[in-house]
Amino acid sequence: MDEMIIPLFGLAAIFFVVALLYSSVGLGGASSYVPLLALVGVYYEWIPSTALMLNIAVTLIGSINYWKQGHLRMKLIGVFLLSSMPMSYLGGAIALDKEVFYLLLWVTLVFVAIRIYWKGELRLEFKLHPKSQLFVSLLLGAVLGFVSGTVGIGGGIYLVPLIILFGLGTEQEAAASGAAFILLNSMAGLVARFQRGAVSLELMLPLLLAVLAGGFLGSRLGAVRFNPLTIQKILGLVVILALLLLSRNIWFS
Repeated sequence: MDEMIIPLFGLAAIFFVVALLYSSVGLGGASSYVPLLALVGVYYEWIPSTALMLNIAVTLIGSINYWKQGHLRMKLIGVFLLSSMPMSYLGGAIALDKEVFYLLLWVTLVFVAIRIYWKGELRLEFKLHPKSQLFVSLLLGAVLGFVSGTVGIGGGIYLVPLIILFGLGTEQEAAASGAAFILLNSMAGLVARFQRGAVSLELMLPLLLAVLAGGFLGSRLGAVRFNPLTIQKILGLVVILALLLLSRNIWFS
């Protein structure tokens, strides 16, 4: 899985579409970038670094657009960030074995798929005691941050429904918070990866241009038009397909 099986420009075209869809609901797209990079044969140490860089590009644009629309409230994610950013840096500083990386990626994508399809059926809201909410927020932030740093998936895809579940904000506010959360965690993880040289600028730059274009268009459309639930269910099909193909490469190669 270390030699790319499709041209880089073809991968860039796919990433443009992924960035457009994900940014429309306040997400960075790493839950599709990462398995796609793995499936086309990118060197595994470059996968999280590339995904984190692309996350930064998409969610920076998304955060600005949601802020202009009045949806971004940093108070919603401040506590999560206290634990997630240090853990994202720690995760990025750890050099995993190839087999461990792919196994962790597979487990993460299973939870991504479950999260997407459970959200559509979940209508309850939980009101936690302030102390319980603080503990849960710090714990979840730490877990999501570590996954961000090690695998490259920024964690916003989990955080967005949790904000709604806890009754902390509207769907638009949750999407905006997800964009900012991914942005800051991706920065922390990427710094650690640059420090140990686990990056490829030759791979990053063409994909970066593609997701910048897709992220700009998607985040603007998402703030005023797209239904977040519909988009996430469409993306769920992409994640499941990638998960099945990745499973074949992990378990049967």
